Amino acid sequence: MIKILFVCHGNICRSPMGEYILKDMVKKQGLAKEFYIASAAAHRDEIGNPVYPPARRKLGEMGISCSEKRAILLTADDYNKYDLLLAADSYNVRDMRRICGGDPQGKIRRLLDYTSRPRDIADPWYTGDFDRTADDIIEGCRALLSHLKKEGRMLSC
Repeated sequence: MIKILFVCHGNICRSPMGEYILKDMVKKQGLAKEFYIASAAAHRDEIGNPVYPPARRKLGEMGISCSEKRAILLTADDYNKYDLLLAADSYNVRDMRRICGGDPQGKIRRLLDYTSRPRDIADPWYTGDFDRTADDIIEGCRALLSHLKKEGRMLSC
């Protein structure tokens, strides 16, 4: 089983969108049993809060529900629990390394590092552009699954 943790600043926009978009993708591909996917925050600002309404609406437009999700905080123990810890942006990477005490196994990366155009995912909390955020996350999740397939880490396709 491949264990993936998405991380953003508050765990109310980008990381839950990543969590639920990837869950939806692997389910539709018949791969759900091969993955454990979750998300967390790098900061305490939103702990316990539900997914931000515009992010929830965007997922809803895609036929994806995240109604049970509440923001949780990344912990140092998560580094050993997950195979990959995927950040939305470079600031998240910095925070994740601080929280986890470094990245000796190279598990912390930005989601879009798997694409042909590595970059940060802009924070829709500030941009208001949840469509672009969703598009970036979809691109990143597709690239991630392609990467895992090439590595032979997925049992079925």
